[in-house]
Amino acid sequence: MSRTIVSTKHAPVTSAPLSQGVRKGPILQISGQLPFDLQTGAVVGTTVAEQTTQVLSNIAAVLKAGGASMEDVVMLRVYLTDPADLAEMNAAYAVAVGEPFPARTTVYMQLPPGLLVEIDALAVLTD
Repeated sequence: MSRTIVSTKHAPVTSAPLSQGVRKGPILQISGQLPFDLQTGAVVGTTVAEQTTQVLSNIAAVLKAGGASMEDVVMLRVYLTDPADLAEMNAAYAVAVGEPFPARTTVYMQLPPGLLVEIDALAVLTD
């Protein structure tokens, strides 16, 4: 089973040594996405809700490039900089992801200045 690199011009590309996504068989792993605007490269928003919405939009673009959608996601991992932002992130997340929700882990960590959230995704496709 070969490994396929997934990339799209519809989501920001970072200078970090990583692929936007990797697919092997029915498994599609999306690298952690940050709240960058595709056109400007700037951070979108100053609130965790705004940034969460942008991050999930970026994830959706990479999923689409890999032949998947949010319905194929079985796991999301959320990285927050501040535990106080959990409720606000949850509200934006619930709207963007929709029910039924995939499994999720949330951890707290330090991100570069101005970044409040990073999210990665694991999808399983049926084809």
